[in-house]
Order: sequence, then C-alpha cells, then structure tokens
Amino acid sequence: MLVDTSECIGCKGCEVACKQWNQNQARINQEPGTYQSHPDLDAQTWTVIRFFETEEENGMAKWLMQKHSCMHCTDAGCVTACPTDALQYGAYGVVTLNPDACIGCGYCEPACPFDCIHVDRTAWGQRAQKAGKCTFCFDRIANGMQPACVATCPTDCIKFGDRDALIAWGRERVAQLQAMGYKNANLYGVDELGGLHHLYVLLEPPEAYGLPVAPKLSPVLKLWKYYLQPIGKAALGVGLFGLLINWFAARRAFKGGLAPHETAQAMHD
Repeated sequence: MLVDTSECIGCKGCEVACKQWNQNQARINQEPGTYQSHPDLDAQTWTVIRFFETEEENGMAKWLMQKHSCMHCTDAGCVTACPTDALQYGAYGVVTLNPDACIGCGYCEPACPFDCIHVDRTAWGQRAQKAGKCTFCFDRIANGMQPACVATCPTDCIKFGDRDALIAWGRERVAQLQAMGYKNANLYGVDELGGLHHLYVLLEPPEAYGLPVAPKLSPVLKLWKYYLQPIGKAALGVGLFGLLINWFAARRAFKGGLAPHETAQAMHD
C-alpha cells in the first residue's frame, strides 16, 4: 500500500470504510478543537487521518494530512515481542493478528515504534482483552479485492499493489512534486525496519507527520524473543518433567504400600 499525502483531502472516507468492513465499535471524539475524528489509533480504530498544522514560507497556514495505520513492517517489533505468536508474518507482506492466540499482555504496544497496535482495555469485565490493529483487509485481498480504505478513497491517493511497483511509482511522484516546488517531498518506508508495506509520499520530512526518522527496534526485544524466551520455555519443560517423574514415583510407592520414608526413597530412585 502507498499513500500519496499530497492528494489526501482529509475526507475520512477510509476511516468509515475500515470501521464498517471490520465491524469495529464507533467511538465519538470528546476533544473539541481538532479536525481529527479520534486522538489516535486504538484497538477498535485501525485507521485515522491525522492533521498537522504548519506554515508556508510566506507565513500562511498549511495543513498536512496523513492516513495513519499499521505499517506492516518487514522487521516488526510487535511480532518479535508477542510471547504467544499471535502476531506473525503472512502473505502479501501482511503482519497478521490471531485474536484467539492473543492473551492481551500488551507487550506489542511499546514494541511498535509507530504506536499502531493497542489492547482493548475498555473491554475488561465484558470480554477478554485483545490487541487490535489494521489487518490490511487480508480477507478481501485473499479474494482478489482491494482493502476497504483503498476501494473507498475518492482521490485515489491510497494505492494497492506490488510493492516494487509502488516504490517505482512513488519515486516518480516525488520527482514530480519536487519539480513543482515541493523541495522537501520524499518517499517514506522503502528501507525503514527492513521495508514497510505501508509506504508514504510525503510533502515534508517524516517528523512533520509524527513519523520516526530512523525507526529502530530495541535490542532487548530480540534478546527476549530469541534467547530468554526459549531458555524460559526449556526450564519450564525440565521442571514439568521433574514433577511428572516424582508423580509416577509417588504413585508407584502408594500402590506398593510403602512407608513414608520408603516412599521418599522410592521417589529418589
């Protein structure tokens, strides 16, 4: 997916399409004084048009708008952080989320440098807490359809297709914008975190849109995923095996009618 922010008119049609297709709960923004429909993403809001007020060189106000949702990173922090493998890499570059495997631990939240995944804590006491994020409308693209946000965009600023083709198109578009006087125009997401599957054509530097300039994952994440977690699982397995051996020994001693001191001896034999 590629979003050409220079063509976005902030209509929020993509937000509505996302809510409708995924049957997510509607939430009313209680914060006046902003054009945004929601302060940011949450477990029930997977797409938000963010508004940033800036100034032209002549001092006139200028609005920057950005469709914000999961970046579907090639090297995704949420996938690395998830202890139950509820988050995995799927086809089409999609980072998938299996709600049945999600335990609502929230480890994925701080692991995402884009703040795109959240646990639905408002559901506490009603249903199990689960994480929620953009699915890339995997059910639609698996059946030859476009994601709901792409299909509904009136200006065609959200594009979907082969990543290499989108990168080529994005570079051409950046060159066009720079020729038109937008000297800061750039393509974001080509190399970040191994390459994002949610690319942007931006009119200004990434930080003007609240995007990290050089996103990185904490080395602690990979230490946890590939070293500490396997060691913990192995230790748990050894402990369970020891308990099982003791249980069989105690059961054998009980059936044999051994005295307490003889039972203890049998458990160590």
